[in-house]
Amino acid sequence: MGTTFEDKKEISAFIVANRKNFQDKLLSEAVNVGSKIDDILKKGNIDLLKNAEKLVVYIAESHEKELEEFAKIEGVAWAEHSLTLAFKLEWVQAIRRTLWHFLYEYDKMYETQTDREEFYELEKRINDNVDRFLNNFFISYSDFKDQQLLSQRKLVEHLSVPIIPISSMIAVLPLIGTIDSYRIQTIEEKILMNIASLKIQTLIIDMSGVAEMEIDIIVHLQRLLGGINMMGCEAVMTGLRVDLVRKMIHSGVSFEKDALTKGTLQQTLREYLVLEPCK
Repeated sequence: MGTTFEDKKEISAFIVANRKNFQDKLLSEAVNVGSKIDDILKKGNIDLLKNAEKLVVYIAESHEKELEEFAKIEGVAWAEHSLTLAFKLEWVQAIRRTLWHFLYEYDKMYETQTDREEFYELEKRINDNVDRFLNNFFISYSDFKDQQLLSQRKLVEHLSVPIIPISSMIAVLPLIGTIDSYRIQTIEEKILMNIASLKIQTLIIDMSGVAEMEIDIIVHLQRLLGGINMMGCEAVMTGLRVDLVRKMIHSGVSFEKDALTKGTLQQTLREYLVLEPCK
C-alpha cells in the first residue's frame, strides 16, 4: 500500500474507473439518504452521486483549497433549499466509509505492502480532509442561515413599526410588544426617514401596547424625541403605562421636555383631528 498510495491521482482514478461499484457501495452505506436522492435533485438541483465523486477526488488528492470552496458552495446550497442536515452528515460519513473500502480494494488488487507509519499517515490525511469538508460545510450553512434570519428579522422589525398617516400632516405610530436595543434602532431609523419623506408635522406615538422597556431603551427613546423636534415635527406620547411611568420617575427620565403626553390614543386623535385646519 505504501508506495502505490503515495500516488494520489492513481487512487482517485481507480475510484472514477469503478464509478458504478462506488455508487452502489455508497448507496448501500447511506440507506436513508439513498431514498431521497431524486427528491434532493428536484428540490435543490443537487446531484448527490456526482458531488460525492468530486468530493472523493478532492479528498484523495488532498486538494485542500478546492475542498474548502466546494464545502462552502454545498453549505449554501443546502441552507438555501432547507435540506436536512442529518441527511448530509449521514451522506458524508457514508462517503468516508466507502472511500476506505475502495482504498482497501485498491490495496488488495495491486498487492502492495505498507508499514504502520505509512498507514497512519494515510488515515490522518484522508480523515482530516473529510473533517475539513464537514467543518467548512457547516460553517457555510450556518452563516447563510444567520444572514437569512437577520434579513427576515429586519423585515419583521420594519413591519412592526407601522407609521400610519391619518391626515396630510399627522401620523400615528402604535408600538406593540417588547422594545430592545435592536428594535429601538429600527424605530429611530423609520421615524426619522418617514418624517422627512411624508412631511409629518405631528407624530403621535402610542405606547399602550408596549410590554417592557429597560431604562437604557427609555433613555434612547428620550433622545429620539429630541431628534423628532429637531426635524420640525411635534411628538405626542399616548398610552404610557403605570409601570413604565414609575420606572421613569425612579430613574429621573422624563419625556416632557421633548414631547406632549396625552392619556389615550383615541382621545388624542379626536383632539388633533378637530384642531387640524380644513383645506
